[in-house]
Amino acid sequence: MRRRGLEAGIRVLHGDNTEEGGEHAARRLIEADDLPTAVVAFNDQCAIGVLAALARAGVAVPGRVSVVGYDDDTLARLSCFNLTTVSQGAREQARHAVTAAVERLDQGRTEAREVVLTPRLVRRGTTAAPA
Repeated sequence: MRRRGLEAGIRVLHGDNTEEGGEHAARRLIEADDLPTAVVAFNDQCAIGVLAALARAGVAVPGRVSVVGYDDDTLARLSCFNLTTVSQGAREQARHAVTAAVERLDQGRTEAREVVLTPRLVRRGTTAAPA
């Protein structure tokens, strides 16, 4: 959003990384009558909580508010959620972790290394262009 000059529209609601945390954050937005066009949640569980609160309030997703999670966990893929999410490539993460563990055990390698993985947006049914 910063790169597009939309920094003023960024709001961060603090909470925990659970469904309940997502519900609580969404209720705060609903009660303040201050819904954004999109919510990017800490993880998929939190995003599912956001979806639940919006559904209870009769807020159309993605019509009025788009919702994006992070993790691409198995719940996100269920048709009842069909959650748009960001995938960080769990298999690739695991491959790097195993490689590092094996190198440490076999070669005694202990120095830190930086591994940067490219995230991927998985478009499903909870996002649309703003109305």
